[in-house]
Amino acid sequence: MKQIEVVAAIIRKDDKIFATQRGYGEFKDWWEFPGGKMEAGESPEEALVREIREELSTEISVDELFCTVEYDYPAFHLILHCYLCSLLTDALHLNEHEAARWLTKDELDSVDWLPADWEVIEALKEQ
Repeated sequence: MKQIEVVAAIIRKDDKIFATQRGYGEFKDWWEFPGGKMEAGESPEEALVREIREELSTEISVDELFCTVEYDYPAFHLILHCYLCSLLTDALHLNEHEAARWLTKDELDSVDWLPADWEVIEALKEQ
């Protein structure tokens, strides 16, 4: 089975967490943490800064690794490294996603997360 390794940003601000809705592909309309695939030679942190710049036209601070989730989708095995992050600029522009929301812990269940993200959501709710 094909293996894909990605990084995701859990962007926090004022006790809320930033969620994005996919605007493309097989999982269009599902919600996720912004991020993407690492390129050859990149550290996970470097990949995350680049991906957030590309997807949201903003700068982040990668604060710490929150968790790593492994999940088997039908077509591939996903390794998802999730980092707690902070915004360095207030501007956010959706370059790839169709929607975004700032969610409190109590609101995390209000959107349809991608299957691999549910383990992350449960861990966030326990914090």
